[in-house]
Amino acid sequence: MTGSGRSIGLIATLVVVLLVAAALSLSVGTASLGVERTLAALTGGGDATARTILFELRLPRVLLALGVGAMLGIAGAAMQGYLRNPLAEPSVLGASNGAALGAVAALYFGLAALHPALLPALAIGGALLALLLLFLLAGRSESALTLILAGIAIGTLGGAAISLALNMSPNPFAAMEIMSWLLGSLEDRSMQHVLLALPCIAVGIMLLVWDGRALDALTLGEDGARSLGVDLKRTRLRLLAGVAIGVGGAVAVSGAIGFVGLVVPHLIRPLTDRSPSSILLPSALAGAALLAIADVAVRVIPTTNELKLGVVTAFLGVPVFLFHLMRERRLW
Repeated sequence: MTGSGRSIGLIATLVVVLLVAAALSLSVGTASLGVERTLAALTGGGDATARTILFELRLPRVLLALGVGAMLGIAGAAMQGYLRNPLAEPSVLGASNGAALGAVAALYFGLAALHPALLPALAIGGALLALLLLFLLAGRSESALTLILAGIAIGTLGGAAISLALNMSPNPFAAMEIMSWLLGSLEDRSMQHVLLALPCIAVGIMLLVWDGRALDALTLGEDGARSLGVDLKRTRLRLLAGVAIGVGGAVAVSGAIGFVGLVVPHLIRPLTDRSPSSILLPSALAGAALLAIADVAVRVIPTTNELKLGVVTAFLGVPVFLFHLMRERRLW
């Protein structure tokens, strides 16, 4: 099979998996609707209770799982291609912790209660601030190592500030709300959350896909990419802005969800020609399907309280990552 045929086959397979995961997520919950009631509600018929459960509770949750998973998956693939580091993900550049800190600030100071848009706005602002600090620390350097070291410093600072907010929280209820958000969840989300997050995610994905060919050129190193006509400064600006806007919007509605951006590109890479551009779109589709399946898992695992999505992705991600690390360590 040719490279293009293989890529089309992979994307088609992932689309089918994504649709199955979405359908499964729509049908699973504490209230059993059954196939007939679900189909009737989807076609505009059925009873009012089924339509309410489907469109006001489950559909927003499914859309957010797909959008957030796609953003985290493609962000991880783009960062691994740009930094040429298989361990890279949005948190490596401090974007995830910056977005989390912005959201925690909204919760800590009670701003999230004033208007629903303030939490995502501060999350995106936190991610952008983290990347602004990254530019200041990295200076004129275009080295991937410089960006990684600066990102680790910013991420550590953001984590310390989040810990400080927990330590200094004015009451235990505020601390519990922050901790619940940091564990990650899509429970009790509405279409309002969807309308807030999906535009940011769409912009982030478009900015990352824009530089697919530049990421391929960067496999030759900075000098090789520059000789091929790649503007490294503009490429870096688009990539970092895409990560900040997209991840900031995703984190704002889902909380902190780890390992998706790290694991998904490793699952996809062996199925492609391993060029960074060929991994981007499949990673978005696989990330969406993975997070939708993980969100189903938090609902079907029998517990007294619903598990947090970030906990499930961590338990799913670590074994998968270690398996692929052992299997593919000689290929890097």
